[in-house]
Amino acid sequence: IPLSSGMILLTWQKIAPTALLYQISPSLNMEILIMLAILSTLLGGWGGLNQTQMRKILAYSSIAHMGWTVIIALINPNLTILSLMIYIMTTLTLFMTLNLSSTTKIKSISNLWNKSTPMTMIVFLTLLSLGGLPPLTGFMPKWLILQELIINNNPTMAIIMALSALLNLFFYMRIIYVSSLTMFPTNNSLKHHWFFTQTKTTNIIPTLTTISSMLLPLTPILIIIT
Repeated sequence: IPLSSGMILLTWQKIAPTALLYQISPSLNMEILIMLAILSTLLGGWGGLNQTQMRKILAYSSIAHMGWTVIIALINPNLTILSLMIYIMTTLTLFMTLNLSSTTKIKSISNLWNKSTPMTMIVFLTLLSLGGLPPLTGFMPKWLILQELIINNNPTMAIIMALSALLNLFFYMRIIYVSSLTMFPTNNSLKHHWFFTQTKTTNIIPTLTTISSMLLPLTPILIIIT
């Protein structure tokens, strides 16, 4: 499917079921939620390991992130909304950047160096944020969810979820490693073009990049709110 359609499926389409999950959270069964969360994180992690298409990788990443969103719905529903909001912002940033540069495969990310170095760095930062690597924004919901699980006497679940997150971080790091360290740009010229033609999309991307990578210092405020 086109990148724009994939972006809608992985962002907008999640709002309605998550809103329903939030409303019925007091009547949910904890054992079922735990089982679904573990299956989602493991399936999303293992499924993305052998993929080369960015759309498939992001699809499996979406499955894994829903595991994090689901497991905290009964304990702290506000964290469910926070996790979804950060995921949507980060995914929008990545999809807009990939759509602007017409990038659909891991191999083609290495060619981004010839088009725009800043665009390549945005892709790398967003991928690391999706993987939950500190000190980027994506680490915030995982940190808060793990903290809530430990507070509610679920240290085993916290350990399992943390280890499953390493699977996602691994294939994100593999993308960065392959595209930046093992594939030299095919263009013979070493001159990089730093800007695309200005459009409304390119004006939005810097704002979304800031949100998806630099909100970790706001964690104490969000702890008070949630």
